[in-house]
Amino acid sequence: MTSADQKSISMPLGVVVRRTPGVTRWAEHIWSAVAVLPGAGEANWKELRSEGDSVEFHAATLPLELFRTDTEAYLHGLSAKVPCIYVVMREGVGKEPLDVALVTASPYEAQDYADTGEELVEKVPMTEGLAAWIRDYVNAHHADEVFIKRRRDKKRIDLKEDGIGDARIRQTADVYRAPQRKETVH
Repeated sequence: MTSADQKSISMPLGVVVRRTPGVTRWAEHIWSAVAVLPGAGEANWKELRSEGDSVEFHAATLPLELFRTDTEAYLHGLSAKVPCIYVVMREGVGKEPLDVALVTASPYEAQDYADTGEELVEKVPMTEGLAAWIRDYVNAHHADEVFIKRRRDKKRIDLKEDGIGDARIRQTADVYRAPQRKETVH
């Protein structure tokens, strides 16, 4: 099977997360994704470097998957002024401060995660090699969809008055009148 026949391809992508001191008393640290490492090996919050109070970690390595049905989204992301990879992170479970849940090249998928408000979505600039890899995949699989204007039916829908009025009212004078309760005299 050639690469042009594949429905999807994948590449391991390391995520570098930076911890800096918080600026308020309510946030001890600020966490942000700052870089990706194409082809990286496994890592679990391995410290890469520290400078003063700032520390960078290789937090996780996740597969960056590209699907041929999502090439429009990848094309949209590549056409940005600075093409980015989107890193989706959640509050950590256990001793890790954050759980790196997903890396994606699709701005549409990233927007879906950002809309929930449950996850932290960070934009990280793509390396030139990574952008070229994604562009090659898009060039091999993308096909513009032709816009086809939908035509109206010729059926007349204004001749029958379905759903007008209340069936409990037995008169034709005011079909929009709401039913009233019958009052009993005591």
